[in-house]
Amino acid sequence: MQTLLLVIELVVAILLIVFILLQRSEGGALGIGGGGGGGGGFGGLFSPRGAADTLTRTTSYLAVIFFVVCLALNILVARSHKQLSPLESQPVPTRTMPATPKPVQPAPAQPTPSVPTPH
Repeated sequence: MQTLLLVIELVVAILLIVFILLQRSEGGALGIGGGGGGGGGFGGLFSPRGAADTLTRTTSYLAVIFFVVCLALNILVARSHKQLSPLESQPVPTRTMPATPKPVQPAPAQPTPSVPTPH
């Protein structure tokens, strides 16, 4: 399911980039899509105004699809991890030093070499 949503997300992202680049800017200087006159007999769909409306509407739909797929992916990942929130998690016990230190055992006695006394 995640793979399918990731593929959809990628395709929608690429389409969003294409449709945004096809739109004309406010000044009309930017944008790949040209205005060009003459709408032909298509009832205004391919007139400059109709094309702009179609591109804007399509971009809006793609943006909504993009956000819905993002939310769905986040919900899927959150459910698959089943991680507790910091408020629900148990505190981790810490190691503490004992109240009284352990007595230090003396080092074992070393035998002293016997020194012969002179006669």
